[in-house]
Amino acid sequence: MTNDHPQSPPRPGSEPPAPPRTGSEPSTLTGSPFESDTFTSATFVTVGRGSYLALAAVWLLSRAGMLLLLSRDDLGIGGVAREVALYRHWYGQFAEGTFPPGDVTWQYPPGAGLVIMSPSVLPWLTYFQAFVALTLLADAVVTAALARADSARLTHGAWIWACGLPLLLHLPLARYDVQTTALAVLALLALGARSPAAHRLGGALAGIGAMVKVWPALALIGTPRGRTTREAWTAAAVTALALLATLALFFSESLGFLRQQGDRGIQIESLGGTALALARASGAWSGGVEFRYGAFEYVGPYVSSLGHLALLLTVAAFGWLLLWRVRAHRWTPATPLDAAFAAVLLFTVTSRVISPQYMIWLIGLAAVCLTSRRTVMRPVALLLLPAAALSSLAYPVLYLDVVAGTPTGLAVMVLRNALLLAAALLAARRLWTSTVTPPAERAD
Repeated sequence: MTNDHPQSPPRPGSEPPAPPRTGSEPSTLTGSPFESDTFTSATFVTVGRGSYLALAAVWLLSRAGMLLLLSRDDLGIGGVAREVALYRHWYGQFAEGTFPPGDVTWQYPPGAGLVIMSPSVLPWLTYFQAFVALTLLADAVVTAALARADSARLTHGAWIWACGLPLLLHLPLARYDVQTTALAVLALLALGARSPAAHRLGGALAGIGAMVKVWPALALIGTPRGRTTREAWTAAAVTALALLATLALFFSESLGFLRQQGDRGIQIESLGGTALALARASGAWSGGVEFRYGAFEYVGPYVSSLGHLALLLTVAAFGWLLLWRVRAHRWTPATPLDAAFAAVLLFTVTSRVISPQYMIWLIGLAAVCLTSRRTVMRPVALLLLPAAALSSLAYPVLYLDVVAGTPTGLAVMVLRNALLLAAALLAARRLWTSTVTPPAERAD
């Protein structure tokens, strides 16, 4: 988080002001969104009050377009809003005091129930209307928080979110991942402050997020060693345990999701699924596609082995992150943001499941990274934009092609997953070289 206004004192937790330029230094574009060794001549938005108005206008227009698409819900395979109907079904079970018993489609931590029950705070609306309204509210909060994080030099962080989310068409409005991403984004922004209370707040938000959809716990992977880590991690653990105990007290079957999650196979949009699709197209694999656990998965020879390999790669990714944390010796204000982004990317590409809504998480984390000029993730964030657009082609636009494994569907998935894999590897490399590799050995 920065405050570069020459007449304003820096906010607590902000980066120190950049030293004045000398006459021998090359000039750069003021407020460039890609002020880095890779991007030095791009411009994104004029700095000043007009930027806030432009951001608000783009947000309103793009979200109106997303609402229009959702109201029609006939793009491609259609039926994007059916997920909200499933949420409504689960809401009825929560009202009876139980998490969905024996429901193979319920694969979420118990905190997700709070999000699914949240439309009840707007009783004058239908469940669907209330859910979409609260999703838009969470979206607006993320946009405002990202803009405020760089209030004196509004640049690409808020814009990546405002413009990147509509690349997923209307899907974000019919999933609860926007709310989950809001918890992670707010947690990371709170961790950037110097106040111990802010660190505890960031940890608490990450703990709640972990109980909603697990992955926000990774927001804490890059907290600076020492007091900040102790404060944030303790707050996260206490909050998560308190929330779990409370839900277990009032609802039965609170941990039933573990059975369903453990039985998942290889979803067709995952990297493993793309490998099987290529093998099937070449005639080297004889398996097929089946609708299981609420998604299309591959079934047939070697699927179980590939699933175990995916789990092994996830464990290896976690081990690499632990090694990075032990070896890292240079921390900047952007390091916690960059580490969270890299961690979620690594866990995404090694997962047996890459649902299209996972892109919401990645766009949000990319946006929060880009609120800091010290981030090393700018080129990684750029890779996510075409990956998000391709995700929309995969679902819902060309989903029948993806399921059938036609050349068009296969090409879309190969390109999308290649971009995600490249983004994950590049993020890991840039995180390592910026914090571990000695400066004299760095190639970039």
